[in-house]
Amino acid sequence: QVGQVFLYFQWDSLLLEAGFLAVLVAPLRLLKWRSTAWRAHDGVTFWLVRWLLFRLMFASGVVKLTSRCPTWWGLTALTYHYETQCIPTPGAWFAHQLPVWFQKFSVVATYVIEIAVPLLFFAPIRRLRLFAFYSQVLLQVLIILTGNYNFFNMLTIVLAFSLLDEEHVGRWLGRSKRRHRRCSAAAWPPSLRSLLSALLELSTYGLLIYWTIQCFSLEINWEKRLLDSKVAFTYHEFTTWLRAVTLPLVGLGFLSLSWEIISAMYRCACIRGCFWKLWATLQWAVFATAAVGMFAISLVPFTYIDYESNGKLWPGIHQMFSAVERFQVVNSYGLFRRMTGVGGRPEVVLEGSYDKQTWT
Repeated sequence: QVGQVFLYFQWDSLLLEAGFLAVLVAPLRLLKWRSTAWRAHDGVTFWLVRWLLFRLMFASGVVKLTSRCPTWWGLTALTYHYETQCIPTPGAWFAHQLPVWFQKFSVVATYVIEIAVPLLFFAPIRRLRLFAFYSQVLLQVLIILTGNYNFFNMLTIVLAFSLLDEEHVGRWLGRSKRRHRRCSAAAWPPSLRSLLSALLELSTYGLLIYWTIQCFSLEINWEKRLLDSKVAFTYHEFTTWLRAVTLPLVGLGFLSLSWEIISAMYRCACIRGCFWKLWATLQWAVFATAAVGMFAISLVPFTYIDYESNGKLWPGIHQMFSAVERFQVVNSYGLFRRMTGVGGRPEVVLEGSYDKQTWT
């Protein structure tokens, strides 16, 4: 905190929290012998990165509506954003020229990607998590093309890699194409599990589209050849919904983390050799305890989005958070809470003159 207000922005806090999680995800290995790339507890610590990404994106979408900013509620925020942001890029000029109906639809897409899609981070279906990954990356790339926010968007993309698995990354590197073709040919007719998975995936996409149309009154105007959109819910309805889902989201996170811990314990039991099995179990116990502790203290800043839910947390969690708050290992987030520059962009103009008559 030596930088005071000059280094107290959300991207600075995010860098601190992501840096601390990196200690758990990839700790320093002093003993190089028997060092392998894979460890049984990797899924537990890597889950914390996914939880950080969820808190960042979900809270960023929620605060835009809880702030009661008229531009976010009127879906007109992006008609100001590209012109009035701190450091626009050349791409921002072109984005500013887009028609108003497209700007409003872009705000709707932002809400969907930041509020609805993060729920898929914990989906049991792999393809839903991949869909969530590419949605988040698309949003961050568009922000990079239209605005300069230094490392923040790149760091968010790095966090989004927690949604991937080795098989998908292997396809990028061309390592699993042959095995995938062989498996896909042998998987016909499809099993009941794959059919249920596909049905659940299609149902999720259908609900996502239906929710978007209903909440934002999406309607195609064929005469004017544009897409009409407006917020179809009130502030009271939104805060009521937020109050109803905040604690269940905490429960969802707890169940997801518990599954990762149990899966890691099973992987420890499958390791050959009594000594190495005991060593892996010891590591699992240490990192699982650290993950549960990080998850617990993160609930305090996460529930800032609804203070009633924050007050329902166990008092011990508040005490744990107070003990480590100064280190900023967990933080609250909420990007672009209010759109700046609505009344015009303030500019600092420096002028100079040699003769005090002609100013440049």
